[in-house]
Amino acid sequence: MTIIANLLVALVAALHLYFLVLEMFLWTKPQGLKTFGNTLEKARDSAVLAANQGLYNGFLAAGLIWGLVHPDPTMAWQIKAFFLLCVIVAGAYGAYSVSRKILLVQALPAALALLAVWLA
Repeated sequence: MTIIANLLVALVAALHLYFLVLEMFLWTKPQGLKTFGNTLEKARDSAVLAANQGLYNGFLAAGLIWGLVHPDPTMAWQIKAFFLLCVIVAGAYGAYSVSRKILLVQALPAALALLAVWLA
């Protein structure tokens, strides 16, 4: 079960690295515009905010990776649980304030990973 839990945590970390790239580097590019349903004008106006948001997604990914590589299993569990809870809260708020799709894309994978971490 530990392997499955760690694979799910790694998946959530990879998703957040992808969000970082989308929000920091591709926000005004065709892939970013399509992903977020923005016009170029709207994306240009919000690019600084998106980059800031992308940076925070990078911090979430870094925390999850830290939990995966930490040598002390008890501390690693705590780190993974904390950062997964942060992702779930961010996803729930994003679903409330922006789009329900965020609940499925961000919060659900984190919730499944957290459940696996608890069961491992």
